[in-house]
Amino acid sequence: MTDVPQPGLARRLGLSDAVAIGVGSMVGAGVFAVWQPAAEAAGSGLLIGLAIAAVVAYCNAASSAQLAAVYPVAGGTYVYGRERLGEWWGFAAGWCFVIGKTASCAAMALTFATYAIPAGGWARRLIALLAVAGLAAVNYRGVTRTAKLTKILVTCTLAVLALVVVLLGTNGSARAVPVLADASVHGVLQAAGLLFFAFAGYARIATMGEEVRDPARTIPRAILIALAIAVVVYLLVGLTLLRVIDPASSTAPLAAAVDAAGSAWAVPVVRAGAVLASLGALLALIAGIGRTSLAMARNHDLPGWLAAVHPRYQVPHRAEVVLAAVVGILVLTTDLRGAIGFSSFGVLLYYAIANISAFTQPADQRRWPRALNVVGLLGCVVLAVTLPWVSAVVAAGSLGAAMLVRRLVRRGPSGSARS
Repeated sequence: MTDVPQPGLARRLGLSDAVAIGVGSMVGAGVFAVWQPAAEAAGSGLLIGLAIAAVVAYCNAASSAQLAAVYPVAGGTYVYGRERLGEWWGFAAGWCFVIGKTASCAAMALTFATYAIPAGGWARRLIALLAVAGLAAVNYRGVTRTAKLTKILVTCTLAVLALVVVLLGTNGSARAVPVLADASVHGVLQAAGLLFFAFAGYARIATMGEEVRDPARTIPRAILIALAIAVVVYLLVGLTLLRVIDPASSTAPLAAAVDAAGSAWAVPVVRAGAVLASLGALLALIAGIGRTSLAMARNHDLPGWLAAVHPRYQVPHRAEVVLAAVVGILVLTTDLRGAIGFSSFGVLLYYAIANISAFTQPADQRRWPRALNVVGLLGCVVLAVTLPWVSAVVAAGSLGAAMLVRRLVRRGPSGSARS
């Protein structure tokens, strides 16, 4: 049976669209939810963990930008790994991205529901399920709708965070923060790994390389601009948050800090901002995972029927429907902390392969020195092994099982490897 040629994706996104999708992915649920588990791990070394996460993220972003300029097609590091290192490396990267970002989708949906319905219970999980279904429907209608809605959500989120920074920064009764009194090296590194969860959104820009206009120029610029915006936002929020409360003391630290600063009137605004941020990140995530799944299906690393592109909307519609179904199952069965740890481990391995791939590029394709790739690789490995062990073991086991299944399928029933 011969493969039926599938139409390509349309190049409809400009620089501002790509930046919005990247910022929407990074300045999403993480800025409202990741502080608490990170502060529990790092103690008073939280900002050091944030700085480490930002440095690793920059190295990874540089590698991704350099690769995306040469390989401007859907798939991100899945494609880069295949082209630079071989198909097994590409498969590992693609699988890590899909499982890690699928867990991220669940984390974003659960964060949205936590802020939307403070009372909890099954109503919270059901509203998360509705959010996944609704945003999957938006993605199904086309990438330009995704970009437009993401811009609106990002603008609202940044406005709310600006309000939080002003309220916390002008609070006269700042608390005394013990300098590294309760911090450990392992705790700070684990916090950096958890905080990396919040910075990894620039991957969505690279995975949508087949839909960006002038990709060799647009993608590298968009990745670095989006990361710079996210780092500034996280630094400002982290600094002002620590002035008012210990972030480890609340599952909704921004809302708790605004309340402690004597601005209880703004708590509903912060909750609304968290809802919008979560929705923006979830929207961009669904788009990015769908494109990587499309690339993997084209190479038969996922079922071939997932490579279908809708003839009218020009999106990988089957991949996005399947993704929505899997994320729906996760939001009904998982918790937020576990989803963040699992996601971070998968994505750190994904970027480790990106750094190795960028290291192999020849001089005429390089935009940054190889030392940056080495720092990024070492950072990814160190942060991955310091994450909560349950999340790391489950994610590593998932990758190992997928590699084994792929090997068995490729060998076929006769035991001989397929070409």
